[in-house]
Order: sequence, then C-alpha cells, then structure tokens
Amino acid sequence: MPRVERASVATIDRDGVDAAVARLRAVAERCSVELTDGDDADIAIVLGGDGTMLRALGRFRGTGVPAVGVNYGRVGFLTAIPADDLEDGLERVFAGDYRTIELSTLEVTVNGETRTAVNDVVVAGGTLGRMIELGYAIGGEDLGSQPCDGLICATPAGSTAYNLSNGGPVLVWGLDAMVLTFVAPHALHIRPLVVPRGPDVVITNLTVAVETSVLVDGQQVGALGHGEQAVVSVGAEPSLLATLPEATFFSRYAATFGS
Repeated sequence: MPRVERASVATIDRDGVDAAVARLRAVAERCSVELTDGDDADIAIVLGGDGTMLRALGRFRGTGVPAVGVNYGRVGFLTAIPADDLEDGLERVFAGDYRTIELSTLEVTVNGETRTAVNDVVVAGGTLGRMIELGYAIGGEDLGSQPCDGLICATPAGSTAYNLSNGGPVLVWGLDAMVLTFVAPHALHIRPLVVPRGPDVVITNLTVAVETSVLVDGQQVGALGHGEQAVVSVGAEPSLLATLPEATFFSRYAATFGS
C-alpha cells in the first residue's frame, strides 16, 4: 500500500486512551503524518475494541477510507495491533505496510426505511422469556415459520459475535454472504443457514398481538407488528478493514477462540 500522509482518529471513551492518543500523535509527527477528524484521510486509526471498530467501519463506509485498530478493548478481534505495540505497529501502517479487506455489510428495510449494518440485523421479541413466531423466505421461496426468541442475520465480521454465541458458524472475512441463526429455536432440526449476495431474506412477524424489535448493530431501528416484514440483503457497499499482513483472520481466530 502507498505511504500514509493523512490519518483520521477514532477512540473509545475509557481510562488510558488519552495517553494512547499522545503516543499516536508522537508517532504521527515522527512519520510526518497529518492527523485529521475528517473523511479525507488515507486511513482511520481506531483506539478501542470491537465496538469502536464497528462504529468506525460504519462511519467510514463509502468514503474509501479503511480502518485499522489498536486494541484497547476486551477481545479486539477486529483490531490489528496490540496496545503495547502501538508505536511499532503504527509506524508500519504509516509506511504503507498493511492490507485492506472488504467486509460485507447488510441492508435492512423496515417500515419503509433502509439501514445498513456492519455487524448484524436482529429481529427479536420485546418481552424477555416470551416466545415469538417468525416466518422467513429467501429469494421469494417460503421456508416456513419458526417459534423462537429471535433471528440473527450476521455479516462475516458479525458472525463471531451474537451469532457465534447462539451456535451459528463463523464466516471468514472476504465471504460475500450473511448467516441466518435463530435464537433459542423451539425445534431440534433447525440449523443456521448461509445466504449469498443476491436473494432477499424476508422476515415476517407472525406473533399475534406482539410486536418484535428490529435491531441494527445493537440499536433498535423499528418494530414489526403482526404480519409486518423486514427485508434483509447483503449490502451494496462493503466496509474496509485494514490489518497488518501477518494479522490474518485465521491467526486472530486461533488466538481468540483456539484452545
């Protein structure tokens, strides 16, 4: 990659980050890199964990600016640089020693409004412990209905989050697809399903007199009354994740989830 001349900065609100920002500024000055808050940067430097990374990936989606993370969170699966290696890692990034990965996003239309998800779209019941019933169809083909606590539609980046904790499979970064995983399905035969780009997934609330919530990256964006639908598809525009060449998906997977 070409040498970085301008970098934007995104941070988590946590003790110790002010010191990290000071370290970042020192590296940028040493490498003659201008720091900016705008979208006209060559790269975005993210000081935080996976939540901060997701917000940065969403913010810079469509700008052509990739985001690289220095881990100041708990897991930091999306980050590339350990906090202790901030100086060495950022010097390499500023010198152009990084690669960019396209991460598929999701688009969901509910109540006539379309939103974009970097992580996942979830349709869930609004009352804890109360079962809902969701119908689902893919590409115009009806797959029936399922009593459950909810349905997760996850991107490859989001597949290691809520999806994985509910028994869904991990999708490798670079796959242009999403995975559908029911939350606590009331059936032994139901299994997660990977859906490629192209067909829409239509989710219908079949629960009588109970609304379901629609969440995008953990934030509620709407509700479905009885018979109302949410339409989910692989998004038109990916988010851009920057990483050091050796910080591959599989090396991070082994370090995070391996024995």
